[in-house]
Amino acid sequence: MFSTRGSPPRMLQFTSFGSTFWGTLRRCENETQKFGPRRCRTVRAASAVLVLVGVRPGVNCSNATVATANMNPESFAAGERLVSPAYVRQGCEARRTHEHLIRLLLEQGKCPEDGWDESTLELFLHELAIMDSNNFLGNCGVGEREGRVASALVARRHYRFIHGIGRSGDISAVQPKAAGSSLLNKIANSLVLDIIKMAGVHTVTNCFVVPMATGMSLTLCFLTLRHKRPKAKYIIWPRIDQKSCFKSMITAGFEPVVIENVLEGDELRTDLKAVEAKIQELGSDNVLCVHSTTSCFAPRVPDRLEELAVICASYGVPHIVNNAYGLQSSKCMHLIQQGARVGRIDAFVQSLDKNFMVPVGGAIIAGFNDSFIQEISKMYPGRASASPSLDVLITLLSLGSNGYKKLLKERKEMFSYLSIQLKKLAEAYDERLLHTPHNPISLAMTLKTLDEHRDKAVTQLGSMLFTRQVSGARVVPLGAVQTVSGYTFRGFMSHTNDYPCAYLNAASAIGMKTQDVDLFIKRLDKCFKIVRKEQNRESDGSGVDNDQTEDVVIEEMGLKLENVSLDKFENSSS
Repeated sequence: MFSTRGSPPRMLQFTSFGSTFWGTLRRCENETQKFGPRRCRTVRAASAVLVLVGVRPGVNCSNATVATANMNPESFAAGERLVSPAYVRQGCEARRTHEHLIRLLLEQGKCPEDGWDESTLELFLHELAIMDSNNFLGNCGVGEREGRVASALVARRHYRFIHGIGRSGDISAVQPKAAGSSLLNKIANSLVLDIIKMAGVHTVTNCFVVPMATGMSLTLCFLTLRHKRPKAKYIIWPRIDQKSCFKSMITAGFEPVVIENVLEGDELRTDLKAVEAKIQELGSDNVLCVHSTTSCFAPRVPDRLEELAVICASYGVPHIVNNAYGLQSSKCMHLIQQGARVGRIDAFVQSLDKNFMVPVGGAIIAGFNDSFIQEISKMYPGRASASPSLDVLITLLSLGSNGYKKLLKERKEMFSYLSIQLKKLAEAYDERLLHTPHNPISLAMTLKTLDEHRDKAVTQLGSMLFTRQVSGARVVPLGAVQTVSGYTFRGFMSHTNDYPCAYLNAASAIGMKTQDVDLFIKRLDKCFKIVRKEQNRESDGSGVDNDQTEDVVIEEMGLKLENVSLDKFENSSS
């Protein structure tokens, strides 16, 4: 966990790579009060490693005397006896460039403006890894958890960070056996906090990466609130048809109170009067929190966070925001910032994979109250995997803040481009793009002409897109009924009981490219043509039309050939 509370910088200033490690370790030691006056074993163990390679505490190494964990001054001097001193000095200067980047990261705790090259990244990760006890030369482990790994491939996959992060009582605590992993965790949290501020939530004070996806991370927030509000049993939840956020409340042991959305034009929006009336009906002490949502599938749009935050502040009810893939949207982040400014938002949770393009399995829990975020981190039982922290650290250092800003800008451009292209296609088939200006990520296109002819035509279109390697698009038929954890939802997937029409969803998420949009529109167009031909054949009543059947077969063969050609192209380009 990384906090910005207080005016002094959290990273101590030093003039060398080695002494910056000392400063950061001292900070970790100071934050771990439970060890009292005795130096934390983490610091003692890592200090031994640094001393062995020539980095000593309190030493201010000048540029002419570089001390690092791989090549200390004595090592360079020995090298000069084997290779020309001029060449060694040149190599020293080149290495100093890498060290300067690492030193700035440790001093400032912010995402670098420009991304690092792979050699700097691997040097940094190696320096951290050799500070963990499982990588000590001559280490003798006699405990049940000593960082032993049977497969060398597994060890390399994790850059030899085997001990994970945190301790049994706090996921953000410094781990005695793993100074390097502890530093990795602190730095990852620091960079993520910097990115959240850059994305629009400027007053966030604390955050931490948790090795669970969004749903379980929301559950952790609810369980933390349970200790603060022991009488509460209800969570007020403006409806969004997504199973994991609903099950997060059930798993935590609370009863969701579903607030149906109201239809305004094409958009589904928060029923504020119903939320306030339900708080009054149940009693504020019996309500654990309001569980709102930003990022969602159109035609639902982000909840009215400002108004909900004001209601929560008025009744003294906590407010947890599901911001799953909202970090990539300036509009979603602005809603969170404004909600915290005018009312109450206790925590907001976002997915790592959806916002940073890393493997599934991590989330960020952030908030505006430092102590509450610390309470959430202490609620996590046991140590945790370092993989999500490592993944996001590598990604952000590779991209730099400028690289991430570029991705955010490109996503906005792709949203506009997707909107234009989808609108053109919809009009060509007598459909229309639903007007959902408050949703900055997802779009929806009506499927009225398909639904009027045949009930199964809508789901058939979805199946055809999937078999043609179009992922992420959703078709939403009318009247679907789904039971989730004992609760039955009518019109499931449409976020309301009776939306006026069936529709198709597509989203512009971070990382999308122009060719993705073009290929999607092309394949959707072909699928529409095939479905329409089948509808025309059925409406003719003949049931058999050799010419039309032949056309359909040709279309199918063309799509298959296109998929094969695409696969060959992608393989050759990679």
